[in-house]
Amino acid sequence: MKLVVLGSGTGWICLERNSPGYLVEVNNFCLLLDFGPGILKQILKIGKKLEDISAIFISHFHPDHVTDIIPFFFATRYNLGYKRTSPIGLYVAVDFAFFYNLLKTAFKNWIEPPEGLLNLNLLPKIKKYSFFIGPFKAYTTPVKHNPESLAIRLEYKNKSLVYSGDTGYCEELIELAEEADLLVIECANSEEIYVEHHLSPRDIAVISERAKVKRIVLSHFYPHSEKVEVNTIKEKFKGEIILAKDLIEIEI
Repeated sequence: MKLVVLGSGTGWICLERNSPGYLVEVNNFCLLLDFGPGILKQILKIGKKLEDISAIFISHFHPDHVTDIIPFFFATRYNLGYKRTSPIGLYVAVDFAFFYNLLKTAFKNWIEPPEGLLNLNLLPKIKKYSFFIGPFKAYTTPVKHNPESLAIRLEYKNKSLVYSGDTGYCEELIELAEEADLLVIECANSEEIYVEHHLSPRDIAVISERAKVKRIVLSHFYPHSEKVEVNTIKEKFKGEIILAKDLIEIEI
């Protein structure tokens, strides 16, 4: 299982960090976790084509996590340089139906893939809901951010990856991440600036230690949270700590 960080940033626009997006790949099955603005170009930068994306998971509907789904769906309407022949699976909270209808009110059928090319999977907001995404056994659980916010756990053979999405400190994430090989976790707060429903290094230290994860990737950085006080995390968590950068690859 391979993880590529396509975007380690937030809604704060900067050249160094794209808005959120992560690609998880197993045997040519490519699962995209979140779809912020600029992720389509990041996919091309790593040598992938749009038709290589097998499935998409959206953690919540804030613009920095979802807006490139609009040009992606728009592109399915054309045969000029891009033609999808197999359906793509979209995995989202049940609230997406209302959200998508609002998008179609604005953009009409221009963002509605041709018939047979979209498999929409609406996920209930219950703890550790289990299902399959291609080769992955997946689990989702609600987390403390937006009403629709979900974190996801992916398991393949004997390896596991957990993606927090955006969240504040919550027991649900700790349970989902238990003994994961890799936890990709947001780090939008610093010691100086703390916004509710996001995480700081101290929160991450407790979550990682209690969940007994092996490695963590800190991501979703604002300018004020980029200089992570790693020693604060190391006081509790003894595993490997990786600070995300755009386009880095991590083997799991």
